[in-house]
Amino acid sequence: MAVPSELKTANVIEDFDTGEHHAVSTHTTSLGGTQYDAQDMHRMGKQQELRRNFHLISIVGFVVVLQSTWESALLSAGFGLFNGGTAGVIWMTVITWVFVMAMIASLAEMASMAPTAGGQYHWVSEFAPRSVQKGLSYVVGWSTALGWVSGIPACAQMLSALVIGLVLLVNPDAQLGELWHVTLIMFLWLFLMVGFNMFCAQYLPLAEGIILVLHVVAFFAFLILFWTTAERLPADEVFTTWTNGGEWSSMGVSALVGLSTPLWCFIGPDAGAHMSEELHDASAVLPKAMMWATFFNGIFGIVMMITFVFCGGALDSVLDSPTGVPVLQAVYNATDSVAGTMVMGVLLVILVFFSSVSVTASSSRQIWAFARDKGLPFSSWIEYVRPGWNIPINALLVCLGVSFVLACINFGSDVTLNAIVSISNAALIFSYIISIGCVRLRRLRNQPLLARRWSLGAFGGIVNDFALVFLVVAFIFSFFPMTPRPSPADMNWAALMFGALGIVASINYIVSARKHYIAPVSLVKQE
Repeated sequence: MAVPSELKTANVIEDFDTGEHHAVSTHTTSLGGTQYDAQDMHRMGKQQELRRNFHLISIVGFVVVLQSTWESALLSAGFGLFNGGTAGVIWMTVITWVFVMAMIASLAEMASMAPTAGGQYHWVSEFAPRSVQKGLSYVVGWSTALGWVSGIPACAQMLSALVIGLVLLVNPDAQLGELWHVTLIMFLWLFLMVGFNMFCAQYLPLAEGIILVLHVVAFFAFLILFWTTAERLPADEVFTTWTNGGEWSSMGVSALVGLSTPLWCFIGPDAGAHMSEELHDASAVLPKAMMWATFFNGIFGIVMMITFVFCGGALDSVLDSPTGVPVLQAVYNATDSVAGTMVMGVLLVILVFFSSVSVTASSSRQIWAFARDKGLPFSSWIEYVRPGWNIPINALLVCLGVSFVLACINFGSDVTLNAIVSISNAALIFSYIISIGCVRLRRLRNQPLLARRWSLGAFGGIVNDFALVFLVVAFIFSFFPMTPRPSPADMNWAALMFGALGIVASINYIVSARKHYIAPVSLVKQE
């Protein structure tokens, strides 16, 4: 819905007040929604443009596959093992899961109140104090967009590392692994990820259901392989050995720095919210899907982390693998079979690819929603949805373009690329803190919340508090490097990048965007 000014905004609200409800309801239902979906879209002042072809199982599959918790545990365990050791990475994963459930519950309640592709920035616009609604929602919108888009090249980089690792497994003497090799493979993955979202969009719900089954089957395949073929470490060693590989001032600080491993396993729970305008009966189904997906992903992730630590083999051997991928070395140590390791590696490639497809889909919907509210440059073009396609193609092209530019940086320096993509966690965590904080503030002030079909009830305030305490700690430590005295290559540049982009977004809002950006709350119909 193209709205160039505040005057036009007023006209849009007037249109909804004087008879557009029936038209919106009819259009919503024709695109697969229910009357609840029509009412939610009408209340938020939004036109239904995307087809609602997701249902409970497919959206659960979408969130489960996107998070890929047990796969991420295998692929990112090295960071937690370096700072925290075997005991640290296990216990921090368990603790993270408990607190993430509180975070998910808080986000799920907001998703039930306002099921919109905008997610956090929309919720901030509705729930923040009136004096800061517009500016704060704009900053959160940029933070969310930044967090999601920077995750796309990060996924492509991970897939490239897996492919190169598999090649080196078969041919250790292969001259592969130069920056330009990685970058070219990243380009291929980026085109495949965006291409699937463009040309196979109608099959995305079906694909998510199928990959959900593969996700479960592959989990048990890895589990059986490790426990039946690998040598195991003693239990007392696994659960009590803490490692301060970064030589931090204390073991506690080291374990918190290693929090990056479990955070990466659980990041992105708001993905379902960004697909809510494509979900049948979103206000009821989405909260359940978010909760169930994270609950089961958490169990799978903890079990796999324990399995990997018990059965992965000698820590030095795994972390210093010539393949560059610790999990491939762990599987090879267990099976002593190149062919067997290849099969398991290809399974991981398939699962991580479809996780990346989901990341791309969620990113494009968030960007599309933000452009719909004039939060981005060239918003009128980005927000356009071609009739008949019912997917945000232009937003997908933006995702491809930005990711392509970021990937090009890798030709010259992977340090610079890592610096940019490292802000993904911090940017998303920031958006969670602000959105949950706004709801908590309303509860503290005894201000009414919106009607919702999934509620935390009397425990809402406590759940919000648990989530916020964890998120603040996670946000702080997401800026820490692996060691207190890092080299430029090992430095975590997320703090610098996040701060710089935050300043740029704020200045842009003051100078220009405040005249054009339409705060979602200004379109909300007051019943």
